[in-house]
Amino acid sequence: MRGAFFLNSFLRGAFCGIARKRPAGGCRGRVVRKKRAMAPGLTLKNSGKGHLIGVIGDEDTITGFLMAGVGHVEAAKASNYFVVDSKTPVPTIEEAFQKMTERDDVAIVLINQFIANKIRHLVAAYKAPVPAILEIPSKEHPYDPSKDSILQRVRGMLGSG
Repeated sequence: MRGAFFLNSFLRGAFCGIARKRPAGGCRGRVVRKKRAMAPGLTLKNSGKGHLIGVIGDEDTITGFLMAGVGHVEAAKASNYFVVDSKTPVPTIEEAFQKMTERDDVAIVLINQFIANKIRHLVAAYKAPVPAILEIPSKEHPYDPSKDSILQRVRGMLGSG
């Protein structure tokens, strides 16, 4: 429950901070800025058009995010989500991860941790700041911080791991 609150707060803050217009639900007293200063050397290729959240997950996770309005499909591009089931081969998951991280309109990629474990070599080797890769739990597989390569990298930088 705490993770869902954090993600909701993070996304609301991110959308309110970089939005050009006030979201339909409002920003609950937050000041909406027209432009947000980026870290030196960090540029988003798609600035001005908006960015998507990509999701690689099991059917329940994808369904939940689609119901929340995260899904996006264009004729010229693939969708911003990829459903993985027990029959999905690992090379197909690897290809979906590569395509998702190469897109210039995706700012965050959410991936179920048990799926990330199948392609751990790619997730651990991914070093680019954008899109950010976040591992999330699924309904049947709880989150294990010891397997999260991004969290391990942060702990290493902070000297707490």
